[in-house]
Amino acid sequence: MASMSNALIRSWDFTHFSPLVAGIFHTVARLGGLGHVAVKFGKAFRLKFTVISTSLKKESEAINKFGADSFLVSSNPAQLKGITRAEVLPAKTNLFFTLPFSKQIQYSDPVQDLIVLIPITEHNKEGNMALAFDEFGRPFIILKEQEHKTRLRGLDAQKANISAGKAVARILRTSLGPKGMDKMLQSPDGDVTITNDGATILEQMDVDNQIAKLMVELSRSQDYEIGDGTTGVVVMAGALLEQAEKLLERGIHPIRIAEGYEMASRISFEHLERIAHKFEFEATNIEPLIQTCMTTLSSKIVNRCKRSLAEIAVKAVLAVADLERKDVNLDLVKVEGKVGGKLEDTELIYGIVVDKDMSHPQMPKQIEDAKIAILTCPFEPPKPKTKHKVDIDTVDKFQTLRQQEQQYFDDMVQKCKDVGATLVICQWGFDDEANHLLMHRNLPAVRWVGGVELELIAIATGGRIVPRFQELTPEKLGRAGLVREKSFGTTKDRMIYIEHCANSRAVTIFIRGGNKMIIEETKRSVHDALCVARNLIRNKSIVYGGGSAEISCSLAAEAAADKYPGVEQYAIRAFADALDAIPMALAENSGLQPIETLSAVKSQQIKENNPFCGIDCNDVGTNDMCEQNVFESLIGKQQQILLATQVVKMILKIDDVIAPSEY
Repeated sequence: MASMSNALIRSWDFTHFSPLVAGIFHTVARLGGLGHVAVKFGKAFRLKFTVISTSLKKESEAINKFGADSFLVSSNPAQLKGITRAEVLPAKTNLFFTLPFSKQIQYSDPVQDLIVLIPITEHNKEGNMALAFDEFGRPFIILKEQEHKTRLRGLDAQKANISAGKAVARILRTSLGPKGMDKMLQSPDGDVTITNDGATILEQMDVDNQIAKLMVELSRSQDYEIGDGTTGVVVMAGALLEQAEKLLERGIHPIRIAEGYEMASRISFEHLERIAHKFEFEATNIEPLIQTCMTTLSSKIVNRCKRSLAEIAVKAVLAVADLERKDVNLDLVKVEGKVGGKLEDTELIYGIVVDKDMSHPQMPKQIEDAKIAILTCPFEPPKPKTKHKVDIDTVDKFQTLRQQEQQYFDDMVQKCKDVGATLVICQWGFDDEANHLLMHRNLPAVRWVGGVELELIAIATGGRIVPRFQELTPEKLGRAGLVREKSFGTTKDRMIYIEHCANSRAVTIFIRGGNKMIIEETKRSVHDALCVARNLIRNKSIVYGGGSAEISCSLAAEAAADKYPGVEQYAIRAFADALDAIPMALAENSGLQPIETLSAVKSQQIKENNPFCGIDCNDVGTNDMCEQNVFESLIGKQQQILLATQVVKMILKIDDVIAPSEY
């Protein structure tokens, strides 16, 4: 080290170390006369540690060369005489040398001539940082006030929160409507998702800001409750926050803005009920349901097949719906996908599809009038719970043991045959001997079927899940008109179809597509369509889409604002302006002139007193959404307005943000 020249050797920035380990001198690397010193310290420090030569004796030289914000460290006290910002390093300091590519060598010569220059950052100017040594003379840096909090108050806090919410809304704005763009999201492990479903986009995004997380929660709650409108609800919340920011700049108190928004949301909620249409449908006339599902699917990648997919979704929902109680259990609708084929090959199966094949290749591939034994017990000899050991010292004993084991398998297979089963579906596997016996006794079997699938099979076939062979009786068998194994393309992929079941309340939507991403997006799209059909069975009211409902509510809120004498009227007008963000985004995403288009539609609504005029996104030639058959469910639209208003009120009421300081 003594051979170093007067020149500065090498500087390194360190910014990505653990905040817990505060500054052990970690590495000194020497490479052809070059030296490096690395130090572990907190995350937010931006320190530059520099090895310089010992001949730099005066503080004034150090300051001239490296700036006033510095102090020196050396193992030689004589070096630092008269220097105020300095620390002495013990002479016998063991350091680890780390050559490039992390090849470690311990270097334990006394460090005689090491001087380290540390520029002082904003964190350690006020003494937040000190150099200390442990009992072995190893230096480390102590960071003080790590519990120190950063704090934003008043208008600054509200503006920071509003800008975070607006940033999330801006991401989703371009995905709104039938001409909305898709987002491609890559997960840390390389999985790629392409979607324009708001809830999925926000779910996959890595969001750190707490207010942005509220927007993610907002989209998720819309998805859980309604299943559709997850993008629109976030865009609306973003527009409300944008309008609130303008009011805050005018000096209006956030509580008055929140109250005004609450009043306006109530006005909009009631207005939606006035402009809603009730439509009657029966099992024989499902066209209105199909039209509404088509509106939902028109904004997805799958919109070229929206008619066939909407029909499949509606039929699936009606198959599992209890129309008297107006209840739909979507758990009974299983959505399966298989890569290959084309989107048009998607089909609805009144039964269950299991992604398995027969356990033995020589078993029959088609069974009519099947009686199914649904088992959760394995085809194998019982295993004692206690620790045990069997000593076999003769061939006879081994033969006896083998015969005993074979007898177990025989009894199990015979038990299934005796009750009249013609197909066994087992949750667990079974070994080759059991498989061989089942094939010889002409009893087809399927193994390794998941628990959820077993439950669906039991519901569909009217069977009971049997946990022990002793409990197997003819009454517990499920019944299906046809069980068949179907193979796909040139691959060896096979699936088992269980159709014409005793109870057809469990159905499967089987999706085909060119690649995995298309299938995943189709699953999400079909889920949205199923949710819309379910909502319409629960509540038969619809409003018209294309932004017509929002424009109508905006006009109603604008008119109602004049009746309120207080400051709230400004907030109500701001709410009306925010509602215009949805039709404006629809026009923008469809390549139309947003302001011109919105103004024309608004004036048409006022002139004709027609609340069904919306944005003609598909360029059909008419703005009347009733003619275009663009419907949305009333409860979905009401939920959007209520949820967006609640979240915005919550964000506006935050005036102090206290967060741990980042080190």
